[in-house]
Amino acid sequence: MWKLGSKNQRLEGQLRPGTPARRSATGQGGQWVYDNVSRPLYSGLKCTFIFLEVACEKYGRKDSMYQHWRWQPHGCDIPRFNAINLLEKLRDKRLVFVGDSVNRNQWVSLVCMVEDSIPDDRLKTCIFNGSLISFKALEYNATIDFYWSPLLVESNSDNPIIHWVDYRIIRADRIEKHASVWRDADIIVFNSYLWWRKQNDDMTMKVMYGSFEDGDARLDEMEMIDGFEIALKKLAEWLGENINKNKTRIFFAGSSPTHFWASNWGGEDSNKCLNETEPIYKVGYKSTDYSLMAMAKSYFQRLEAKGIHVEIQNITELSDYRKDGHPTVFRKQYVPLTKEQIENPASYADCTHWCLPGVPDVWNEFLYGYLMDKCI
Repeated sequence: MWKLGSKNQRLEGQLRPGTPARRSATGQGGQWVYDNVSRPLYSGLKCTFIFLEVACEKYGRKDSMYQHWRWQPHGCDIPRFNAINLLEKLRDKRLVFVGDSVNRNQWVSLVCMVEDSIPDDRLKTCIFNGSLISFKALEYNATIDFYWSPLLVESNSDNPIIHWVDYRIIRADRIEKHASVWRDADIIVFNSYLWWRKQNDDMTMKVMYGSFEDGDARLDEMEMIDGFEIALKKLAEWLGENINKNKTRIFFAGSSPTHFWASNWGGEDSNKCLNETEPIYKVGYKSTDYSLMAMAKSYFQRLEAKGIHVEIQNITELSDYRKDGHPTVFRKQYVPLTKEQIENPASYADCTHWCLPGVPDVWNEFLYGYLMDKCI
């Protein structure tokens, strides 16, 4: 999907002096190149608005290689990120990330990528208002928001703080409460995969039809993937009926890989992604199930007849290689660890989210490249 830069924009990676050349992590679309000249794009210790669950360096991670990899597509180049150019593009506009904590991870990354270009603290704000977090560059009247809506439609997981429930319930016909928040956006980036994945083989969910108020409430139990399809159908329906195709650009992010099963890359499953410091080097490595992404693509393609185009961000393949990019134990723990957890660090290692600076910066470079090549 990406229209990327020309060869004269190429920025070659260089290794640390005295560091032996490493293999690259190569896939069908490109490869990870170690680069300690242009990477990292910002300091995780200095970013004013970084979230503490992805601030790995602040919480004791000593190795820093994970900050120095950039993605090099085959046959083209990603335009060099320029925060001022992006803010000019977003002048008097609103960009909203809608989804779960992985999407928030990407939002934090983009805020860190741009806020350093605004040295005057009086010209940037970040406001928390329930499910909505709003960063604003005041000089540009540019807004970059994140809105918590992990299952797209209304659900029993909509509380931005207390939301991790064992049994998920969505309301099949209710999306307007969420949609009212992103309705006026100029750019929307949706992400919704993590919460549809089974935590165990027997995991199911419930879908609510009707309402208790009207006396016609009904709860149907079904497979997670079937609930995902219902939510997608409702989202696509809302977009088709409400979106201003001449104003709003819509993106749907690809699935962000997790790295819990170390046997996938030759390790011990009991370790998960703990102590991993380099990418996976196996050419063409792939472990993520693409079925949910394929389903999303099929529903959004139906909107083309109405002139509404939803871009699928293909971040999955390149992220699959980055077993080294997760916080593991180097993050703020919001619940005190048990004695058993402390004795077995892998038991609580976060192999889902991403350290910053890190992998989501590349996702945002793609977004930047696409936005700068077309008018918004």
